Amino acid sequence: MPELTHAADGMALAYERHGEGPAIVLVHGFGSSRLQNWKSTGWYGGLTEAGFSIVAMDCRGHGDSGKPYEPEAYGHDRMADDVIAVMAACDLPSALICGYSMGGFIGLRLLAAHPERVIKLAIAGVGETYLKDRITSPQARTALADALLTPDKDSIIDPRAKMFRAFADQPGKDRFALAACMRAMSPRLAPETLSRLRRPVLVVDGDKDDTAGAAEPLAAALADGRAVTITGRDHMSAVGDKNTRQAVISFFR
Repeated sequence: MPELTHAADGMALAYERHGEGPAIVLVHGFGSSRLQNWKSTGWYGGLTEAGFSIVAMDCRGHGDSGKPYEPEAYGHDRMADDVIAVMAACDLPSALICGYSMGGFIGLRLLAAHPERVIKLAIAGVGETYLKDRITSPQARTALADALLTPDKDSIIDPRAKMFRAFADQPGKDRFALAACMRAMSPRLAPETLSRLRRPVLVVDGDKDDTAGAAEPLAAALADGRAVTITGRDHMSAVGDKNTRQAVISFFR
């Protein structure tokens, strides 16, 4: 069973801790959970065997955390504050932060608002398209949220929307909470903000990830960014590739 803490607005936040050593806080992607994103893909064992401790949390709307249906209950700034709430429950004034996809968006927001909380930031499944606001624009958010809720999923034409809907239809997931989360997704950080982020940031993406795009342009937009590309992997498969995990381990060491 996970441990529970609460956000400033009272939302229940589930998390679990494993291992000993420098702490890594793991923030999963949209529609996923701490177990699906990190445990089932080998990150729990890989990171603890490498000498780190982990704090793996469920973002609001996901996993064992609270699942509000109102878009105003979400947003990446609020979800970054949730990371701080979990860190506080674990007595972590600062930590290494690793986020995948949505978790990477949240990690960037956390770094921008609270740099003192972040020792280093590793983000995967986030890349060049972040700079173009392709996923975080209001139009994109609305289209994806509508696809999550339509009764006729066969009517969905856009391949990316089909991917998100299929992921959200997996057992144990709440499409209504996920749609609210999607509608509230925050805009990208401005290029001038990215250029002022002074902590080291690693950007890791698969070379076939059309959702995130290439890692190099985003890394170049950061004050201290570096990029790693995983051959033969797309948005859904890069997280489970041992080379993604090894790149993060090497960066955090």
